[in-house]
Amino acid sequence: MTAAVDAQAARVSAREALLASATRKNLVRLVPIVAVAYFFNYIDRTNVGFAALHMNRDLGLSNTEFGAAAGMFFVGYCLLEVPSNMVLYRVGARRWLARIMISWGILSAATAFVTGPNGFYALRILTGAAEAGFFPGVLYYLSTWFPAQQRVRVLSWFLVAIPLSSVVGGPVSVSLLGLDGLLGLHGWQWLFLTEGLPACVMGVLTLLFLRDDPRDATWLTPAEAEVLDEALTLERTSRPRKDVRGALKDWRVWLLTAILFSYWLGINGIGIWLPLILKGHGLGDTAVGWLSAVPYLAASVAMIAWARHMNRTGQHLANLATTCLLAAAGFVVSVLWGSLAPAMVGITLAIIGLSSARPAFYALPSRYLSGAAAAGGMAFINAVGSLSGYVSPWIIGRLKDATGSFDAGLLGLAGMLVVSAALTLALRALTRSA
Repeated sequence: MTAAVDAQAARVSAREALLASATRKNLVRLVPIVAVAYFFNYIDRTNVGFAALHMNRDLGLSNTEFGAAAGMFFVGYCLLEVPSNMVLYRVGARRWLARIMISWGILSAATAFVTGPNGFYALRILTGAAEAGFFPGVLYYLSTWFPAQQRVRVLSWFLVAIPLSSVVGGPVSVSLLGLDGLLGLHGWQWLFLTEGLPACVMGVLTLLFLRDDPRDATWLTPAEAEVLDEALTLERTSRPRKDVRGALKDWRVWLLTAILFSYWLGINGIGIWLPLILKGHGLGDTAVGWLSAVPYLAASVAMIAWARHMNRTGQHLANLATTCLLAAAGFVVSVLWGSLAPAMVGITLAIIGLSSARPAFYALPSRYLSGAAAAGGMAFINAVGSLSGYVSPWIIGRLKDATGSFDAGLLGLAGMLVVSAALTLALRALTRSA
């Protein structure tokens, strides 16, 4: 009897070792590619904030017009998010993610050649449409390669590309603005060209190095691939099978959508307007570029540390509520003390909270959904939540034009993050009682 128990324990230990080995290899092989792609993706989303330091004057854009144009990215993005992810599910992530990267890179670079507000509006909509499906597509893709208990850690390494993109993007963007006049182009035109085209390169690398299924992974041994495939299959079959319509009937999907909408108001508001907020403190372009990197550098470290804590405790919903409240408090601090130093402390706290909330939130949908429901449900949550990406920059621009200050907009972002925290706690209470 003892020998049988020992043999069973040895088999379990061997399978756990194979699963751990497969996870480590996938982390090294897959995550750097999608993280670097997301690095350039987020630079392409937020570089308009740095371009605005000069572009608004050259194109004659008001704060309201710039805010509307910046937000129009999410019009095309939201309309095509679900259809794009359903195509990804049918044709495979590798080819579809590559298509997304190449097309958004070309359109982002083409923004260099707009000549007025209407052209700017149109290219922002088209770029959003081209990018639609990338982020939820990557989330779905990673869920097909990593077991649930590993996803917060994996997502933190993928999502750290966002704050890191701002650490690098700020200084690089203001340096590119300094190329004003080179070959007859404005500095902001060089910014769009230089930061847009690398996405096309990442699309090619995606085609070459990613695979659609663990069974096709040449970097895994047959035993590792088998154990990983069995673990992922067991996860999928343990959940109720749903299609996209079934996912949309799940009340948790709608509550997650509301949480993300409120949260994204905060992240898009500060991401687009931070350069102009810092410019309002009397800083030059170079100082704006370097100082804008400070909160994101702190957030990069905090995100990884917070994700490790969540991996140990498993309290994703509690940590999501906490990070949203931290971000709200940071925005309030940045307004109450208007001088640069305390305002930077508040903004840094806000960005730490917003960044650390990401892996907590994006580990949640795959706990409730699988298969087509996961692909479509994640896209739906992200699409509706991302509508705030249009609302937030536009509202802050309107309030800035109306009041001459960013304070009202920042306080509004804080209020919506409190709403996001309250909805998260409601989801926690309801899932416990269900």
